[in-house]
Amino acid sequence: MGTDRRDFLKKAAMGAVGVALGSKVNAMTAKSYSNIIGANERINVAIQGLGRRYGAYKGPITNKNNNIKLLYLCDVMKSQRDEAAANFGKSLDYKVALENDIRKVLEDKNVDAVFMATPDHWHTPGAIMAMQAGKHVYLEKPCSHNMHENELVVAAQKKYGKVVQMGNQQRSSTESNAIIQDIHDGVIGKAYRATAFYINQRGKVPLQTKAPPPAGLDWDLFQGPAPRRDYTDNTWNYNWHWYGWDYGTAEMGNNATHELDIARWALGVEFPEHVNVRAGKNQYLDDGWEMYDSMEARFKFPGEKIIEWDGQSRNGYDKYGKGRGTIVYASEGSAFIDREGFEIFDLKGKSIRSSKSAGTEGGIALGGGGDMTTRHAENFFGAIRGKETLTAPISQGAVSQAMTHYANIASRIDKPFDVDATTGRIFDREAMKLWSRTYESGWEPKL
Repeated sequence: MGTDRRDFLKKAAMGAVGVALGSKVNAMTAKSYSNIIGANERINVAIQGLGRRYGAYKGPITNKNNNIKLLYLCDVMKSQRDEAAANFGKSLDYKVALENDIRKVLEDKNVDAVFMATPDHWHTPGAIMAMQAGKHVYLEKPCSHNMHENELVVAAQKKYGKVVQMGNQQRSSTESNAIIQDIHDGVIGKAYRATAFYINQRGKVPLQTKAPPPAGLDWDLFQGPAPRRDYTDNTWNYNWHWYGWDYGTAEMGNNATHELDIARWALGVEFPEHVNVRAGKNQYLDDGWEMYDSMEARFKFPGEKIIEWDGQSRNGYDKYGKGRGTIVYASEGSAFIDREGFEIFDLKGKSIRSSKSAGTEGGIALGGGGDMTTRHAENFFGAIRGKETLTAPISQGAVSQAMTHYANIASRIDKPFDVDATTGRIFDREAMKLWSRTYESGWEPKL
């Protein structure tokens, strides 16, 4: 990559970061940057993590109008590399390099940006490694495994000045943006409470039994920052979510991130001041699921605003009529918001306005993609080029992510606690013991 091109991307990134952080760099508009730099420069990308989510990036990456080149497909499992290569090969007229180790990808100076869709424990360490190597990052949720990482990933973005888009793609929903703006403008009066929910019918998972790693899996690299342990059957393929805290963040990090982000956005709040949780494993009591599968959480914010969470991973009772969504209550009415659109109600519960998305990215199905992720990825590209303001900058995404970590901590110590609503720090000493985690020696994320 030539010097001119590196200079372009550096300047474009600084323009986008300035817009996102509200710094003095924002003295010039995104349009001004595009006029000076040349906004159509090609962006070379890599994907780290080729499980259920990577297919959502195929459309925005292969759309010729976006001028993107996919240089690497990276995963610790050979079968997933091969499958992804075959999938992208249907749409590309060039060959993409396949790589096992993301560190080798990051050494390539031609790579401008990384889409990160790994298991949770890799997200912050991998994102920091990428930023340190000069790459922009599209970081899937959860953006962190714990609160220590939550602070680190934001600090890293500020230190290295890279564009970091969090993958809470509903921020790119046309309908969600419209109703949130209407709520902020008072369409239903003064909003004071939001109830966010996720209802699924996940079944039994196998008990963990020691076994050799499956053929083609680099188990050491899968573990990465996590302490080393023997492989247990069926861990690598999704069930790492439920097999303890080494890799996953339970359903809060897995799905609550999305709806809690909408709830916080609608109420216009930052960190809570009190967290209270009731959680437990209530279904399939003898299976291998080691986390809670049911959780009700309550977050109290300054100004007497409340966010409630109702998460039922394995009890599919259809209490809300939808699998996921957010209900906002206000002084003059209420609003229901999900990935498919919104509906506004008056105080008598009468529907007064609704809007449905024509897109395809709703519900609780695993993986996939659709119009929201496509817009989210294209916004990421636009921010790198200095043309657009980031829809979900990591500085905001991490605040929503903190709510999931607070709930997980409260469930693990089985008691409520208070939070400094300004700094996000927890006052309870027992809770603060879970602020970070134990890392494999040499893998600790550092700035």
